Amino acid sequence: MMMKIKKVPTVVSNYQNDEADEGRRVGGCGRNCLNKCCLPGAKLPLYAFKKRENSPGDEKKQEAPVAFLDSLVLGEWDDRMKKGLFRYDVTACETKMIPGQFGFIAQLNEGRHLKKRPTEFRVDKVLQPFDGSKFNFSKVGQEEVLFQFEASEDGEVQFHPNAPIDIATSPSVVAINVSPIEYGHVLLIPRILESLPQRIDRESFLLALHMAAEAGSPYFRLGYNSLGAFATINHLHFQAYYLALTFPIEKAPTNKITSLDVGVKISELVNYPVRGLVFEGGNTLEDLSNSVSDACICLQENNIAYNVLISDFGNRIFLLPQCYAEKQALGEVRAELLDTQVNPAVWEISGHMVLKRKKDYDEASDENAWKLLAEVSLSEERFKEVNALIIGAIAYGGDPDVKPRPHERSH
Repeated sequence: MMMKIKKVPTVVSNYQNDEADEGRRVGGCGRNCLNKCCLPGAKLPLYAFKKRENSPGDEKKQEAPVAFLDSLVLGEWDDRMKKGLFRYDVTACETKMIPGQFGFIAQLNEGRHLKKRPTEFRVDKVLQPFDGSKFNFSKVGQEEVLFQFEASEDGEVQFHPNAPIDIATSPSVVAINVSPIEYGHVLLIPRILESLPQRIDRESFLLALHMAAEAGSPYFRLGYNSLGAFATINHLHFQAYYLALTFPIEKAPTNKITSLDVGVKISELVNYPVRGLVFEGGNTLEDLSNSVSDACICLQENNIAYNVLISDFGNRIFLLPQCYAEKQALGEVRAELLDTQVNPAVWEISGHMVLKRKKDYDEASDENAWKLLAEVSLSEERFKEVNALIIGAIAYGGDPDVKPRPHERSH
């Protein structure tokens, strides 16, 4: 028997459009947006986190003045839900566990397919310049922002319910995803005023790990989709949501490949439909973050599309190079898979299958999920080539041509 996951009902609609509701237009450009025209004098809640020296598992979590996940993320998300800022009611979407070995999770989400913003850029280039004429997050209304998320200046966790926005330093913000996949689905947008394209850098990735650590729940994960791997907006952002189930990818066995001098262990997934790497450990959170972000930068510079899942409080990170969009463009994906209209991005690859047709939801099975995800994966030969690029880049400061020392060779 399939398990149903019940959610609290709510009322939702749609605001995150380029054409904002006229009644909300005040000052600046009239939209109350997140750009320099409307931000002067504006105030938003600010959560200032303590920078972690150790990995989250080694450091006792500090008692915060406000519960980051329950009060800030989920509490504020519920508030925006009541205000009708979403495009559809995700809490009404049916969800079930698919019987079988892997524990895939299926959701029927017809609204996301019909109302999600279309992709506005090429899918064959992982790195593309920011284009301010296209939709970007500076155009959303301030009411969609839950809070600013920044490192504390005095080393202590702080919360300010009404903090001025410092335009000079370009705040990082957490906003609702108006086309949500799951309860509490939000976006982390680093340094929003810098107009950064969708590409990983060290500073932004570390910010995402801090968010995972602050949430303090194994059921709150962050995800990243590169261009060419089903990111739909070319403005740097991470996604995150809360789901009280273990993702299949988190249960997949792994084989260790190597350990880095900074204490980071790199493994590869075994017996999973998508080939990928798992990064764990590190002497510090920053060591782990730099290792993964350097790997992402390597993929970007080699025009290899990829997805990232940040799991286990930021202690465990899955890096998943993929080729589905490339195969799709070349006409190499089977018609039966194309007919599902599923774009396998980070959440689908992790095992949370967001299905757009009732037929696919009713017929969801281990076999069908595996078939779709297997099309995402690089071939074994190509995956080995990509691994060699990555290991070289992260171990030798971005130079993939240097040979590994004996103790760092693959096991």
